[in-house]
This record gives sequence, structure tokens and C-alpha cells, in this order.
Amino acid sequence: MTAFQEMSQGLRSVARQVSQVFFATVHNSFALLGLSILFATIALVARPELRQAGEAQLMGWLQDRQIESSGIEAEPVAVERATAAHPHQLPKEQAAVAYWLSKKYRVAPEPLSALVVEAYEVGRRTDIDPLLLLSVMAIESSFNPFAQSPVGAQGLMQVMTRVHSDKYEAFGGKLAAFDPLANLRVGALVLQEYIRRTGSVEGGLRYYVGAANLPDDGGYAAKVLAEHARLLQVAEGHAVPTQTAQPIPVTAPAKPAPTATLVLLSS
Repeated sequence: MTAFQEMSQGLRSVARQVSQVFFATVHNSFALLGLSILFATIALVARPELRQAGEAQLMGWLQDRQIESSGIEAEPVAVERATAAHPHQLPKEQAAVAYWLSKKYRVAPEPLSALVVEAYEVGRRTDIDPLLLLSVMAIESSFNPFAQSPVGAQGLMQVMTRVHSDKYEAFGGKLAAFDPLANLRVGALVLQEYIRRTGSVEGGLRYYVGAANLPDDGGYAAKVLAEHARLLQVAEGHAVPTQTAQPIPVTAPAKPAPTATLVLLSS
């Protein structure tokens, strides 16, 4: 065997040994990686606090990347705070009311739908026609949840926050007057109290607008009841124009019998 052949054979032997060592190292590395993942998974299952901490770190890292790439901080739970609903998912009557009010008052149908749903629920709990609650909102604020009058009435139903601040305690304080659902619930309680006090819807509306001791309420009750009459027609499936040339005749509801505690415009 020549010296060249001996050198070639030696190089092949060294290369074979290097390859064996390399593949053994890679194999062992993957094995160690697999064991590491296995042990990490067991640790996360056994220690939920570790998993939560890891998820928080991962979410923080993803949010940092989002801010760097778009300049907007990611906040995936924001949609849960949105006061909105899909109108097509509402019952037929409620959807009709939501679309009509949306068109008339130029408000997006999604937040209007959420208010309609809430009005029906609050109306059920307070024994007040939900369409009456929606009519009050329409006349008071045109569905602007941030509206404020010169005398301090605030929110959708223009509740006098300083007078009824105690009713907002359950919602975290007076600033909840600008939360649409909180304002609706408080306004319904105020109206319920006045209707019971006076024994009629019209009388309750006069109290609500602050005209209890005045000769007249400036037409406030008539406006609310006229809007209520229109909403009744909409809910029944009738085509009602959003711009009414002549006001719908309104007949004030009769005063209740002494045993009645509340008068409703409709069942």
C-alpha cells in the first residue's frame, strides 16, 4: 500500500468517526430537547401559576411586537366593552325598532340594538313598556350617551345625576351616568318611581321633566307619548316614516284604579 493510499484511508476513517460523533450529538440534543419540553409541560400542568405567568409574558411580547409594527397597542378585550349588538340577531320586533330608530336619529344600528335589548330587559324588571323607555331616550338625548343639559341632566335619559347620585353607587359612582346601560337602568328606576307616585304615565313624565309643580310641561309628555305611539306601530310591523309631517294624535292613559301600582302603555 502506498503512502497516498494510507493517507486516504486514514482521512476516511477520521471523517466516519466525526460523522458518527456529529449524528450522536444531534440525536442526543433532540432527545434532551424532547425531555425538556416534556418536563416543562408537566411542570406547567402541575403549577398553573407558572403557566399563567408564561402566558402573560408571551402576551406582553406579542403586544410589544404589535406596537412596534403598527403603532397601536393591542387590546383584544376591547370588543367585550363595546355596547353593541348585531340587529339581525334580535327578535323581529326589536330589530324593527332598532333599525327605525337608527335611521331616524342617525345612530349606528349596532349600539341602538344593544339599547333596545336592554330596554326590553329593564322594562320587564320595572313593569314599564320598553318602547316608553326608548321614547324617553329619543326625546331627552336623541340617543347621545354623552349629552348634558344646562341644569346638569346627563346621559341617554338625562337623569339629574346630582339628585340621583345614590342610584349610581351600584355602578361605581356618578361617572357611570355616561355609561349607556347604567344610565338607562337608573333612568328607568327614576321614571318607575314617578309613575307610581302619580299613578299615571303622563303624570310620571311630568315629574320626570321637572314640571311637577308647573302649570304645564311645555309639551314634553305629549312628545314622548307621540314617539311611543310611532314605536308601537313600528313594533307591529307597520311602515312608519321617520319624518312625521303631522303629530300622531295621543290620548293620555286613564288614571289607574286605587289598587293599581303602575300604569303601562302596552303589555
